[in-house]
Amino acid sequence: MADLEVADLHGSLTDRALNSMNFLNEIANHYPDAISLAAGRPSEEFYALEDLHSYLDTFSGYLRDELGYDEAGVRRAIFQYGRTKGIIHPLIARNLAADEGITADPEAIVVTVGCQEAMVLVLRALRAGPADVLLAISPAYVGITGAARLVDLPVLPVAGGNEGVDDLVAVAKRARAEGLRPRACYVMPDFANPSGLSLDLDSRRRLLEIAAQEDLLLLEDNPYGLFPAAGVERVPTLKALDTERRVIYLGSFAKTALPGARVGYVVADQTVASPDGSVGLLADELSKIKSMLTVNTSAVAQAVIGGKLLQNDYSLVAANHREREVYAANLRAITDGLASRFPAGEVSWTVPSGGFFVVVTVPFAVDDALLEKSAHEYGVLWTPMSHFYDGGAPTNSLRLSCSSVTAAQLDAGLNRLAALIHDHL
Repeated sequence: MADLEVADLHGSLTDRALNSMNFLNEIANHYPDAISLAAGRPSEEFYALEDLHSYLDTFSGYLRDELGYDEAGVRRAIFQYGRTKGIIHPLIARNLAADEGITADPEAIVVTVGCQEAMVLVLRALRAGPADVLLAISPAYVGITGAARLVDLPVLPVAGGNEGVDDLVAVAKRARAEGLRPRACYVMPDFANPSGLSLDLDSRRRLLEIAAQEDLLLLEDNPYGLFPAAGVERVPTLKALDTERRVIYLGSFAKTALPGARVGYVVADQTVASPDGSVGLLADELSKIKSMLTVNTSAVAQAVIGGKLLQNDYSLVAANHREREVYAANLRAITDGLASRFPAGEVSWTVPSGGFFVVVTVPFAVDDALLEKSAHEYGVLWTPMSHFYDGGAPTNSLRLSCSSVTAAQLDAGLNRLAALIHDHL
């Protein structure tokens, strides 16, 4: 028998970051009757199976009418292996212009299998030697931490929020003093997962200035930017403000179109010089890695996303107006609901200006054991914030998500959470 020891496998397999996703998914499966305020998945309220056929038909028509494909060419484009960098990159470029004010060369876009693959491609390319490190605004999305582990790229935390932007300078300088080479800083400026917080316009401009000063790239992840709360004006993305190609933009259609399609992308318009003197795009280098990882992104999945973009004149802002109303109402219901249940001040929480997440701080340690108890005895799920900090030590906070529950479920879930907290107090 070919029995193995985990010690003989890659070290990342014992890392908490790689276990977090599976643990959180499995606990939800073990307690299917519990109300989940944990999952950051989009609302399913407006999904319709017939839309898939409509999107495919629309994309097929685009191939015929705009690109001049004959019927055999249409079938080949959708059924066969496709171009490694993707087949809907021109549509994504038009979407970025419409929704984000980003001017992107379609050839600088690589269409990926979800945004998670985009992260892996970028980190694999940037990790050139053992001295290389990634900086990340903390607390950080566990997916970026896990991706960094897979490519042996250490992650150094940087303070979050508007006040923490200048901490980037201190962390970068300290890393260099220790003989390390900071390559990039990962940041989610809009309604971040998990904190829910955003950077204001001045902080974004300051962040770009620091990146230039410290010769860093910024990895901007923006899955939630289309979901500001009611009355909140959107702030330009870092990429829209970027004039020096400092920003590698990570995009996803999971929250704004269809998570089941697993389509994301990366805008990597930085130039790369070769030893022979030729100059290309970072996107071309990323496509080489992708060709050995997933070969290409499903053409069928791309066609579905492409069809949705075409049907909405390349903009997903209007296409998500119903979802935005649901998320905004639920977000307000969480913060108002917490205020009514904890008036004495023993519990505090963030009040985000959009997105899916609220962080609740309590006067006791929050860990996976407490989550198990919450699911088993109180029937409510949430996410311990320790999953978003390197090292995994218990914190006194938990993350609530407002995106995949009804108003009635949310109210009942908050009642159950309040019972857990009051009993624990």
